[in-house]
Amino acid sequence: MPDAIIEPCHPTAAWVADGRHAFCDAVAAFAARPVLILGHHDADGLSSAAILFRALERSGRRARVRLLGRGENAWSPEMASELRAQDIGGLILADLGTRAEPLIPGVATVILDHHVQTGVPQAALLVSGHGLRPTPTTSLLAWWCAGALAEVDDLLWLAALGIIGDMEEAAGFPELAAARERWGITALRRAVSFLNAPRRASAGDAALALALLLKADGPKAVLSGEYPETALLQAAKAEVQEALAEGRRVAPQIRGDVALIPLHSACQIHPLIAQQWKGRLKGKVVIAANTGYRSGWVHFAARAGQGTDLIAFLRRHRPEGADPVQYGNGHPQASGGALPPAAWNRFVAGLGFGVEGQVPA
Repeated sequence: MPDAIIEPCHPTAAWVADGRHAFCDAVAAFAARPVLILGHHDADGLSSAAILFRALERSGRRARVRLLGRGENAWSPEMASELRAQDIGGLILADLGTRAEPLIPGVATVILDHHVQTGVPQAALLVSGHGLRPTPTTSLLAWWCAGALAEVDDLLWLAALGIIGDMEEAAGFPELAAARERWGITALRRAVSFLNAPRRASAGDAALALALLLKADGPKAVLSGEYPETALLQAAKAEVQEALAEGRRVAPQIRGDVALIPLHSACQIHPLIAQQWKGRLKGKVVIAANTGYRSGWVHFAARAGQGTDLIAFLRRHRPEGADPVQYGNGHPQASGGALPPAAWNRFVAGLGFGVEGQVPA
């Protein structure tokens, strides 16, 4: 499969057509074995995986999905070992970022992503939304590309879930407007909150959310209760809401232009807490740090308003011991990462915090 990067300045109709053709050619070059879709476990990644899986099945291709869970990294040696043991005809990465090195050398690979690039793959097709204005989510990229394989008009609601989950509703995409009119914005919003709950809950398992997306024919079906997964998603959401209520009571510590919010929760509430404080602390880099999310690590979410580039900020303050795969990736106004305690302590010390920001090493 030839190397290619699809990344213009504007998401024009011509660019979408070119991206579809490149994607279709890449999938056609896959070997006649099952296609493996690796996806992120948030609403955008889940929706992307569901769109791709359903389109591949409709086109007559066998496919399966592997979601990356808590603490997992697509480019880790453990993942490479797992994938080499499988019979894969082709690999599609959805919403997992980019790297220069291949996941599995010799296996035809397509990468769909919209984050700041941390490496351009040398032997894969990259369809990237980064740099476009507005920036299409991975789910929208997946829906555009999947249209080259099969009829996917009825799957537009899945792309809308990813847009709302990652960008709320200010993106201005006509596809989102069409989905709002067809399926209703209230149902789409509620479905997003349900789908994000399992990966944020203490168990951290988004498989139920994916199973529901592979069955449902729209957001109302996600919410209706006709499938057993809905009740389980509701329970996960209730757990997260309880943890979130506790996290909201934590006051930020401010040093200069940085606000630090220390948390200890098994639920993934740090991105939500950081986002909420961002609106109240104008002009600050808001960092919500969670010592309870994964044993032996400090997971943190950083948020900032327009005019602040968090990728550059975190690069400037990168501590010794930070793994570039798990630190400082994402978007200019929404980034974060995970650091071992000793590296975290160096990080907050460099930001001007004393013992009040440190954790036991």
